[in-house]
Amino acid sequence: MADRLKGKAALVLGAGSVGEGVGNGRAIAVLFAREGARVAGADLKIAAAEETARLIAAEAGRMLALEADVTKEADLQRVVDATLENFGRIDILVNNVGGSIPGGAEEITPAAWREQFEFNLHYVYQSTRIVAPLMVKQGGGAIVNISSIAGLRHLGNELAAYAASKAGLQHFSRVTAVRYAPRGVRVNTVIPGLMNTPLVAARLAQSQAGGDAAELIARRHARTPTGRMGDAWDVAWAVVYLASDEAKFVTGAEIVVDGGLTATIR
Repeated sequence: MADRLKGKAALVLGAGSVGEGVGNGRAIAVLFAREGARVAGADLKIAAAEETARLIAAEAGRMLALEADVTKEADLQRVVDATLENFGRIDILVNNVGGSIPGGAEEITPAAWREQFEFNLHYVYQSTRIVAPLMVKQGGGAIVNISSIAGLRHLGNELAAYAASKAGLQHFSRVTAVRYAPRGVRVNTVIPGLMNTPLVAARLAQSQAGGDAAELIARRHARTPTGRMGDAWDVAWAVVYLASDEAKFVTGAEIVVDGGLTATIR
């Protein structure tokens, strides 16, 4: 089905990619444009957002590339204002920014703990607080938050702050969905598992495999029941569905995109 998002205006926070290639945010922005949405994409690094815009332009689309540190409320307000100035409304908000700092309760510092909650959860509260009332005023909208199966299960790595903040994100999404359901705003969550994105080689290989990206990729493939990790497009298609009118009766829901991994973990 084409034009699933035709006429809609979308703001994707975290629309670039860590390293070369296509990460979740880039794939989401590209698919949104392919499905007919007008897209504003913000990233901490403007060059990363501009590369996403270049890919969309190569397919005869357009993305408004914006620079923002989403942990700063002023930056969030600025990208929301820019999106409204260009499109007049925001029908879809995607909160895709996130990251992990390794460590358990004894190892992770108080500063790093707070940083994880700022980076993975607090900005989602801030963006929702800004955008949800706008959606109510315009008659409705869809918010899609990107979490992690680390918020559901222990995955074998010491990621206490990351796991706790992602679990918090998932429950924040549920209670916010209930709050806004009568007002026409849907809030849902996509929960990726082990995905083969540029993040693996750019960051995770160093913290989880001594810098050996090939070894980490092979290990992650082997852990997944399908025999391979998913990719950013698998995540993005789930987001497209939740953002579209096909999901008009879906709110407070979670789509786990993990190749069956969490079904094997007890």
